[in-house]
Amino acid sequence: MSYIGQVSIGELMPRKWPQWLSRCSSWLLTQRGWTVKGELINAPKAILAVAPHTSNWDFFIGLLVVFSCQLKLSFFGKHSIFVPPLGYIVRKLGGIPIERSRAHGVVTAIASQISQSEDLILALAPEGTRKAAFPWKQGFVHIAKQAQIPIQLIGLDYKHKQIVFGPVIREVTNTHEQMQTIYAFYGNVCGKYPKNCITQP
Repeated sequence: MSYIGQVSIGELMPRKWPQWLSRCSSWLLTQRGWTVKGELINAPKAILAVAPHTSNWDFFIGLLVVFSCQLKLSFFGKHSIFVPPLGYIVRKLGGIPIERSRAHGVVTAIASQISQSEDLILALAPEGTRKAAFPWKQGFVHIAKQAQIPIQLIGLDYKHKQIVFGPVIREVTNTHEQMQTIYAFYGNVCGKYPKNCITQP
């Protein structure tokens, strides 16, 4: 277990953000009692599945981790938030607009974008909602399979105030089996509102 400012970031991970922002964010997380468990993947392309996603606070905790580690990430956002002036900020943070009513073809489009990029780390909430839901959406697994990139499971454990860098799925071969691995990991991670994280029927 270590503090976020002590996390080792591999040379293959795309980087961004100034040092002063990294130090301030690390200080804020430390002051709030957050620590880190495990190791972050070292790859130019990957999906970071971050859960449980049960509160708006998850975004801000995650953002502080991103700033602390100076990570260059991309993430999905509702297309409606990409209008000025907020849209400029969201894009600078790595936001990719998505219109949920026209979700058909999104997996293939994102997988293609990743394949054509030199580096792209995609962070997302695998549940797809802050509300209680089961089963979880599997789009992120299909993206990883099509783009042939790994998935790292990252837990936001509010009970122990830990950012848990969990197991890495190096290659998606059997979606059903690997979803069971994902459920098993997050079944031991306590979100801010635990009742909103369902990992079994």
